[in-house]
Amino acid sequence: MKKVILEKKDRAATLFINRADAFNALDLETVLEMEDAVHMVEHDREIKVLLVRGKGKNFCTGADLKYFLTIQRDAVALESFISQINRTFNSMENLRVPVIAVVHGYCLAGGFELLQACDLAISSTDAVIGDQHANYGLMPGAGGTQRLPRIIGRQRAKELLYTGRWLSGKEAQEYGLVIKALPPDELEREVEHIVARIVEKSSDGLACMKKVLNQGMEMSMQDGISLEVRTFLNYFPSEDPVSGLIAFSEKRKPKFP
Repeated sequence: MKKVILEKKDRAATLFINRADAFNALDLETVLEMEDAVHMVEHDREIKVLLVRGKGKNFCTGADLKYFLTIQRDAVALESFISQINRTFNSMENLRVPVIAVVHGYCLAGGFELLQACDLAISSTDAVIGDQHANYGLMPGAGGTQRLPRIIGRQRAKELLYTGRWLSGKEAQEYGLVIKALPPDELEREVEHIVARIVEKSSDGLACMKKVLNQGMEMSMQDGISLEVRTFLNYFPSEDPVSGLIAFSEKRKPKFP
């Protein structure tokens, strides 16, 4: 892989978009490499959390418009590219481990859609976050019209999509797009703190919660609760819940593989 770097440390993996000279814009090769990296994480049972970041000064500015212009009138190539972006983002959304976007600099258009495909996002206060497709006569093609209203509500989503307005990291926190917005010099410490808390948890337990939460959001409340109950009954007799309850009864902290 050249346009993506995958690093692993202490049960956490980090996927870097490695196109700093192009503001970490996404072309076909980049999103293919991103999907490959996600698949590597999926099959590495030692990894408990995935961070998504951009090299250099920015997170991601979306699709590479220079690449877009080369395929604009090629219907087959255009469909292939958009389909691949969605496969990549969907694979990230459905990954068994929590995925955290760590945002700095520009996070725009497709980069904003990438943030939405992650489980959590944390940003620097001076990050610049927004859709901006409308500013150039475009529309989202990587899930932005569907994920965004589910995250922040219909009216706020429409306002951001229709106006193409950019948010600061602080405003993004107020909108519920990021869980925390911190000064740049405090961002790394907070990321390390969140990762440390996640990696001590049960991988299977987190995977079950993520799957039920994501699937339940597409169901009625009652169907979602039924899914939770079925999943709970299937998961509860397994090794990690048993060892967790034993640790609780012995008044000690559980240790999960």
